[in-house]
Amino acid sequence: GSTGDIVLLGTTTPQIEEFFYELTHKMNQDLGGSGSNLRTPADCIGQARCEYACYDTQDLCHTLTQEYQDELHRPAFPYKFKFKFDGCPNCCVASIARSDMSFIGTWKDDIRIDQDAVKGYVNGDFKPNAGAHAGRDWGAFDI
Repeated sequence: GSTGDIVLLGTTTPQIEEFFYELTHKMNQDLGGSGSNLRTPADCIGQARCEYACYDTQDLCHTLTQEYQDELHRPAFPYKFKFKFDGCPNCCVASIARSDMSFIGTWKDDIRIDQDAVKGYVNGDFKPNAGAHAGRDWGAFDI
């Protein structure tokens, strides 16, 4: 993102710092920045194309955008508030790094393991790596 710096020609920074201090501290003016306080949300592709998504990221993103669309004109959020939606802990959208409120999908059930399939794999009933790199010696298999 940009720094938000403005350039005023014909003066120096020390001369204008007093002016901005008076506006913000003595006159309680919020100088803020250009644009709305609610920034455009970002989401991963979610359940539309990703098998790892634990919830419908696009639906939640759309719903919250519609709910808070008014904040574009009547700001209730702090300066430049942003939502981001990740369907799983892989965090393709990097929601924790560059957002104010992150929604990250997590698995909320018991881990399910097909023990018969694991035994079959160990016994050689299935080709290792689904047949990829066949003929190479990868050593003993141990879980």
